[in-house]
Amino acid sequence: MIALFRYNWLVRDEWLELCKKMPAEYLVSSRIGGVGSILYTLFHIIDVEYSWIRGIQDKSDIQIPFDDRMTLQRVKELSDAWRNEIKQFLHGWSSDWDNEYVTVSWSHERYTKGEILRHLIAHEIHHMGQLSIWARELGYEPISANVIGRGLL
Repeated sequence: MIALFRYNWLVRDEWLELCKKMPAEYLVSSRIGGVGSILYTLFHIIDVEYSWIRGIQDKSDIQIPFDDRMTLQRVKELSDAWRNEIKQFLHGWSSDWDNEYVTVSWSHERYTKGEILRHLIAHEIHHMGQLSIWARELGYEPISANVIGRGLL
């Protein structure tokens, strides 16, 4: 499972690099489908990942507002900073935790820790597909979704 998180992080970093080549107005313009703009989608992916990982650990959710001060650089900084914390947690992961139930602060439902991790992997891949469509609409070649050839295993 860690290999798929590493895959998502590699692809995310490639998207962040591609976005540096796009005009700022492309990054913040509302898009059809998804959660809004390209920049907000990247922020959303990072925010959701971090929130759920903290939830699994029974830690409080950290709310970072997405407002006019949010930039591509700031999104990248959040991704890098939070990734280090997430890596530490994942490297300590035990398969015994897969079926442990947790409740997070923003939901009354109970989820297994393993279910949450798998959701996070699928969630990011889903949004990367949306970014691919938007990139093509804007005349950019999207980042490859291939797992093969990335040296993850």
